[in-house]
Amino acid sequence: MAKERKKKVLIVDDEADFLNLAKKRFDSKGYDVITANNGTSALELLKSESPDAVLLDVMMPGLDGLSVLKEIRSFDKNIPVFIATAFSNEERAAVASNFNASGFILKGEGDLSEEIDNMTRIIEISAKYREKK
Repeated sequence: MAKERKKKVLIVDDEADFLNLAKKRFDSKGYDVITANNGTSALELLKSESPDAVLLDVMMPGLDGLSVLKEIRSFDKNIPVFIATAFSNEERAAVASNFNASGFILKGEGDLSEEIDNMTRIIEISAKYREKK
């Protein structure tokens, strides 16, 4: 019987502390984690690494998270994309919802354990849905 491959998560953030914390949390859940510190690198990794989910910072220099989300949705409508932001902003949330964000994480609200648990459940459900297609 073939060994099931580990689910892969792409974490995109220009803040090293948040990137490292999120990576540590996903590593502890058994995920294969790849990281990018800007939107352009994230899009390259999305195409070359085919992750199962993305955790995407909104505020980044250059190509911001919402622009990356729009680009992702132009070629993959179903991959779970979670938005991370330090700013709770209705307008940003509305834009992200229009492009089918799978969820939101408010940065600076603890150690991310609960948020990562919620994300892993959505990733598992999404993986089952994608396998049936």
